Formats: sequence, C-alpha cells, structure tokens
Amino acid sequence: MTNAYKALKGRTILLLLEEWRCHAPPPPYYTFPLSLTPHPFMGLGKFIAGRIHQMRAQKSYLTAHPSWSEVNKPKYCPRCGEEEETFSYVILCCQSTSYYRECLLQGLSDVGPDSPLCTSKDLLLALAAFIRATATNYPPDMFPSLPPSPASMVFPSSPTSHPLGLFSSSPTQAI
Repeated sequence: MTNAYKALKGRTILLLLEEWRCHAPPPPYYTFPLSLTPHPFMGLGKFIAGRIHQMRAQKSYLTAHPSWSEVNKPKYCPRCGEEEETFSYVILCCQSTSYYRECLLQGLSDVGPDSPLCTSKDLLLALAAFIRATATNYPPDMFPSLPPSPASMVFPSSPTSHPLGLFSSSPTQAI
C-alpha cells in the first residue's frame, strides 16, 4: 500500500466515525468507544458473544438495564438483592457469584472500555466461562436447572458440529 492510500483510508475512517457520532450518537450510558472493527469478544461462541454485547449495550436481561416491557420492575440483583444488577456489579461485586469470580476472574477489577478485559484473550475466555457457569444475563426462566457447558457456547466456534444441537450434552427434561 502506498502512503497516500493509507492516509486516505485513515482520513475516511475518521470522517465516518465523526459522522456516526454526530448523526447517530450512542446513548449517554454507553461508555465504550465507537469502532469499525469487531470487538475481540465476537470471536467467542455466538451465544456468549451475544450475552456480552447485550450487557455492554445495557440492553440485556440484567434487571438494572432499561426494559420497554417492564418499566416498573425492581432493579436489584435477583441473586443477592443488595445492589442494582448492572454489568459491572454482576461481574465484579455480586456475592452470590464470588466463588466463580475467584476461580475464573482473579485480579479483574474493571469491565469498562479501558479494561484489559477488552483486549486479553485469556480474560475473555475466563469471562465466557464465568457467564456460562453463573447463567449471567440469561432470560429469567431459560433453564430450570443449568445444563453442563457445551464447549461451543464458551469457546470460539470450531468446524465440528454437534448432531443433536447446541445443548446436546444437556439431559432431556420437560420445561
């Protein structure tokens, strides 16, 4: 690539991001920077990547996130009842998930845009395992009891597929 092309590409990206900020700005509560590249967590399995994306965008099943269907619902954490169930609270502070946090997320103290969580593959895999183990940001009654964790839900997609579906390792039970 020539230097002129690189400069033009860089300027185009800056103009595009500036247009985005001006004409379709993110809501004030979304603290993560605008970017044209996929976030590193998008390399995780679709299910876990979707949970992380929803929690970052504050459009998830966490009780403190806005809901169009249940405007007056309680916002306190349904696990412990101590504080509002936000992305940072459920990952970093909730006492009901402290065992998994100590096992999987040792030393993690921030989930914001400048956190090493946004760039470290090992921390992202640990976060995926934490979300799966604690059923964080699952629909309220998705599982009466948690099934064992299929690797495809936690780790990056692999070329092999499960013939019985995504939850093939789960025992069959009436819901």
